[in-house]
Amino acid sequence: YLVKWRGYPSSANTWEPRRNLRCRGLLQQLHADLARAPGGPVRPGPRGLPARAVSYLAQKAEQRRALRRWERHLNLTRSHRGRIAVENDVDLHGPPRDFVYVNEYKVGAGVALTPVAAGCECRDCLAEATLAGGCCPGASRNRFAYNEAGQVRIRAGLPIYECNSRCRCGAECPNRVVQRGIRYDLCIFRTGDGRGWGVRTLQRIRKNSFVMEYVGEIITSEEAERRGQVYDRQGATYLFDLDYVEDVYTVDAAHYGNISHFVNHSVSEAHLGTGVGSPGPGGGLPG
Repeated sequence: YLVKWRGYPSSANTWEPRRNLRCRGLLQQLHADLARAPGGPVRPGPRGLPARAVSYLAQKAEQRRALRRWERHLNLTRSHRGRIAVENDVDLHGPPRDFVYVNEYKVGAGVALTPVAAGCECRDCLAEATLAGGCCPGASRNRFAYNEAGQVRIRAGLPIYECNSRCRCGAECPNRVVQRGIRYDLCIFRTGDGRGWGVRTLQRIRKNSFVMEYVGEIITSEEAERRGQVYDRQGATYLFDLDYVEDVYTVDAAHYGNISHFVNHSVSEAHLGTGVGSPGPGGGLPG
């Protein structure tokens, strides 16, 4: 094996027999790459590797370095607790171009968001939610959406109204689940069935738990119509209509977004989306 020693230039590379190597993981990775090399599996022999295999290994090494840099950038950028891992054991695609990871919505041209006008005075939002008009959901004539564990307990499709900056409660309020961000460690991975990037969990997620918020650029319905035509021609779309507001806006996560940008559409009910907002004028914008 030709070994490149860490911290030394390529001129210091040496040929080493298998018995001298103590890097089992790297060797397994090398042979896995050779098994996926273009043209079929490649087995090392006394005549060395075919040029195509050498080229593939070099590209794969550069790709891994690029993905590790991107993974570090994502974890330095995120404001949520959940870590982000990146994996691609399928092809040579690296980090997506022209995509910026953001933690909050980016307000587009022509969008005017009215500040939340109402808040609750609860001392215990979960306990007072059963009172008439109690807490923020009651003020909007809706049920309190979460149980003690932060799991959704209302019917799928109903809007959720969380507490906001005008409320008396703090960040640990049981009615601030979405606001606390992603709690689970997730992995952006390259799918093997031609669907591009996907997302899988690295932890067990209990049923009815909040997973992630669909974050992106908030744009007008007119701009969404224009962009939608472009995305249709490209065969992909990241547009999500905010149906719970009177003046309909759309979230576009094509260029600005969080990990939800990489989630593949599924026909199953493993993940269900719902609108999350705050009570009062201008507070109906789902999160």
